[in-house]
Amino acid sequence: MTAPLTHDDIGKTVVDADGKELGIIASVDDDSAAVDPNPSLVEQGLASVGWESEDSEDYVVTEDMLERVDDEVVLRGRL
Repeated sequence: MTAPLTHDDIGKTVVDADGKELGIIASVDDDSAAVDPNPSLVEQGLASVGWESEDSEDYVVTEDMLERVDDEVVLRGRL
């Protein structure tokens, strides 16, 4: 089982099982996270200090979709 997502994960890069970059964690809520698939440089900077928030382009990743969380968030499988 993967450790739960925390607010410390905001700003981390999300990749699939092949290492393909899918976006960054924009926000974390309970057992899910909003992933921004096309973050601008400003959004990346805001996320690194925890100020990024969800928007209409974001998609949701739940903890059961995670392979591991370390320097980046790695999803199981491919999208």
